[in-house]
Amino acid sequence: MAKEIERKFLVDGDGWKDGAEKGVRLRQAYLLGAPDRSARVRVFDDARARITLKFGSGAMSRDEFEYDVPLDDALEMTDHALGHVIDKTRYCVPAGDFVWEVDVYHGDLAGLVVAEVELPSETATPHLPDWLGREVTGDRRFTNQALAETGVIPEEDG
Repeated sequence: MAKEIERKFLVDGDGWKDGAEKGVRLRQAYLLGAPDRSARVRVFDDARARITLKFGSGAMSRDEFEYDVPLDDALEMTDHALGHVIDKTRYCVPAGDFVWEVDVYHGDLAGLVVAEVELPSETATPHLPDWLGREVTGDRRFTNQALAETGVIPEEDG
């Protein structure tokens, strides 16, 4: 069984760009969704696609299964998206023993920049780069599923 364990942060500034690798454009559509499960399809740079199934409601950890699917099938699946199709560019940013994934959103979500890091365990303590802002791990409003449902950037608390 595959387990996804990650922390997620808003990004504060452009400091991450110095160490970023070339970005990959992602179109991401949610096909099924509930509080404890989802099915999504992603198209990478209009060249390849994967379907992902996630189960669980933990803030940091969920079961995750991913499979390659034919590009034409994935493109057709996006026509069945729940809510909005997310459009973003993902950059990998190595930092110490971990690799941060920085997502820069486009379209209606333009201006939102989020970083997440996958962890080997919930007790792992990655170095937190100074370009990270507020942690949003466990804040459902910043999940891609919620962003696809609403199509808007969540308002800051305060």
